[in-house]
Amino acid sequence: MTDRQSIPLPERLRPRDLSEIIGQSHLLGDDAPLKLMIDQGHLPSIIFWGPPGVGKTTVALLLAQAVDRPFLSLSALNTGVKELREIIADSGDLLTPVVFIDEIHRFNKSQQDALLGAVEKGKITLIGATTENPSFEVNSALLSRCQVYTLNSLDENSITQLLTHAIQTDQILKEKNIFINEYEALIQFAAGDARKALNLLDLVASTFEDQSEEKNHITNALVVKVAQQNIARYDKSGEQHYDLVSAFIKSIRGSDPDAALYWMARMLKGGEDPIFISRRMLIAASEDIGNSNPNALLLAEACLRSVQVIGMPEARIILGQCAVYLATSAKSNSTYLAINRAMALAEKTANLPVPLHLRNAPTQLMKNQGYGVSYLYPHDYAENFVKQDYLPPELLGTKLYESARNKREVEGERLQQRRWQQNHETPE
Repeated sequence: MTDRQSIPLPERLRPRDLSEIIGQSHLLGDDAPLKLMIDQGHLPSIIFWGPPGVGKTTVALLLAQAVDRPFLSLSALNTGVKELREIIADSGDLLTPVVFIDEIHRFNKSQQDALLGAVEKGKITLIGATTENPSFEVNSALLSRCQVYTLNSLDENSITQLLTHAIQTDQILKEKNIFINEYEALIQFAAGDARKALNLLDLVASTFEDQSEEKNHITNALVVKVAQQNIARYDKSGEQHYDLVSAFIKSIRGSDPDAALYWMARMLKGGEDPIFISRRMLIAASEDIGNSNPNALLLAEACLRSVQVIGMPEARIILGQCAVYLATSAKSNSTYLAINRAMALAEKTANLPVPLHLRNAPTQLMKNQGYGVSYLYPHDYAENFVKQDYLPPELLGTKLYESARNKREVEGERLQQRRWQQNHETPE
């Protein structure tokens, strides 16, 4: 393998000029905002928001080159506050540098605060890249000092253009004499991600011999075959990402703390966002544990907030504690099933009116029409309970919630039955 062949296709085809960027014409086309800024020699601090593989890093680099600024690239995964302060201090000797921070949403508050003063004083021009909504993940003070631009997933025409450009201009692919008969499978597997599209094309091309005199045809069937055999290689963050988180959640649901910790560690080692892991545990705390242990939801919420503040690598400790707690907790999906039944019923019966005694009556006219009349205030009765219908007449007797066989929910069910027995007659 030659040195050039060892370079991945996306890197070999990385644009060298903003005019070569495919698929972001709303930002870089004629009269588009970034194009107008560069034409004026102006580059403010920017947050690029968009899915993976749409060119955030490349656009940042080319913007810096276009205004002739030094470019420093950092990763939020391995840059701490100390390193940030050192970089900012060193920037005083340079023409205002462009500091690019990939995955800036992974910076905790103190890390983002370390950037604030330098951005505000113009010591650096910050370009942050994030796949998460910056409104939620970026410090509001820092966000207010940056322009936010959204990069879009590549549409079918852009992916087709990218692939055609690759086989026509890349020297290695040209030697293989490739012809793309069908684009549909390539487009489908790419899912709007330029990096995925090029990596998959490279994989398919590797099945062809070099210096081919006859055309090597790429068909949908060939693409599917190659992709299924090599999916982890060209899409580390795709199917494997979902398989790992699926194994993690199922281990929690299955009350296996060892497996839960293992799959979590695999995700963290693979660069998974700890915020994503926290959110999945927050869902599991309600879906799989629910009212069998309401404290699980509180702990999972505290875990999410703590991880946002602490950041990696210390956040792994908090994540591990929460995962073990959830895995070893009592389990119940009774409320998960109940809300699903309720949603399905609501969709079928959305036309049923609210019974008059349950309606709000803020005006005298509404009161005259019977709104709120005959409503029984539970706190006026023994044990704060009175027998009363709360569903539309057409749905009386409908049972949506069935308690699970755990101590807390069974006790709640017994209490409800006892109250109904004590109040079997509606007081006048």
